[in-house]
Amino acid sequence: MTTSKKLLTAACTAALATLSAGAHAQISGGVVKIGVLTDLSGTYSDLAGSGAVLATKMAVEDFIAKEKPTFKIEVVSADHQNKADIASNKAREWFEREGVDVASELVTTSVALAVMKIAKEKDRIALMSGPASTPITNEQCNDVTVHYTYDTYALANGTAKAVTKQGGKTWFFLTADYAFGQALEKDASAVVTANGGQVLGSVRHPFPGSDFSSFLLKAQASGAQVIGLANAGADTTNSIKQAAEFGITPKQSLAGLLMFITDIHALGLKATQGMYLTEGFYWDLNDQTREWSRRFMGAQKKMPTMVQAGQYSSVYHYLKAVKAAGTDDTKKVMEMMKKTPINDFFAKNGRIREDGRMVHDMYLMQVKKPAESKYPWDYYNVRQVIPADEAFQPLSLSRCPLVKK
Repeated sequence: MTTSKKLLTAACTAALATLSAGAHAQISGGVVKIGVLTDLSGTYSDLAGSGAVLATKMAVEDFIAKEKPTFKIEVVSADHQNKADIASNKAREWFEREGVDVASELVTTSVALAVMKIAKEKDRIALMSGPASTPITNEQCNDVTVHYTYDTYALANGTAKAVTKQGGKTWFFLTADYAFGQALEKDASAVVTANGGQVLGSVRHPFPGSDFSSFLLKAQASGAQVIGLANAGADTTNSIKQAAEFGITPKQSLAGLLMFITDIHALGLKATQGMYLTEGFYWDLNDQTREWSRRFMGAQKKMPTMVQAGQYSSVYHYLKAVKAAGTDDTKKVMEMMKKTPINDFFAKNGRIREDGRMVHDMYLMQVKKPAESKYPWDYYNVRQVIPADEAFQPLSLSRCPLVKK
């Protein structure tokens, strides 16, 4: 080889090395690191918890197999115990010392509101599948947070509207005494009154709770046709069990404003038949949902909740945005996530708005009678598909400062 050819070859090799190093340098620390901060041991562990961690790992495995990324991906997880201070400290540690790019799942509103502030401060992303409260995309919105799966506005717009239109005109709320419960009660009350109903009162119970007897007796004394359960997880299932023990049902109806398929499974169809609930996902909707859900169940031994399915979808969407943007830079990834439609087993034509709300169709479900259920986990009749633009709060009502009006 001549000297000139050697020089040219060396120059090309150096240029390629520089380009490769430059591309690699776009991924901070050489790895995309996803943190799953969830309830692994408490009230919400069944609907989120280890199933959310599994869903995240499934998303990563599927992304690597299908998208063939050039960057490495790692998953870490931690139990926030439904405590904002524990969650804040863990998120800060992840962002400052462990190179975590995104904190995800974040069930429990108090946890979510705390972590999204840390994410903004540290210029990292918060992906929220489990928390429900509308302040996340209203007064406390920011440009690094995506609220993915559902919220209290969508829940009220489904369940409270359906029950009121079915004749449940007088309501009394049993409410978890923290931001989520308060937001759910507020949104449901607005829907009840807008549809010709009346709210007779409410009572707030400690979060998490175990003994609901005194609160249920106040609800019973109100004489309301419907007792709205503005709580979730074990708080909801325990409320339903204790209402039956006190003979409150079936004289008064219960409306579970946030219930999950795992709650129906735990309580059984005999106890829950006929109840309305609003879901963002159901495993038995179509071939795509069934295929993914059966894979999930093979590992988890339970069908997925909407939180767990939404967690998979949000993580996969995030990773696609990183690949498309060629970087894990927060601003560039968020821009890519917001301009890319979401089409997978979880959502069709989903999109992330400027307030961080991911909008997609929701489903009004009614729990089947035991005789209607033909196979394991066959629990729901789909009564209504609620289109995305109807399910979620319109931007015209948004209180998010990022929304231009």
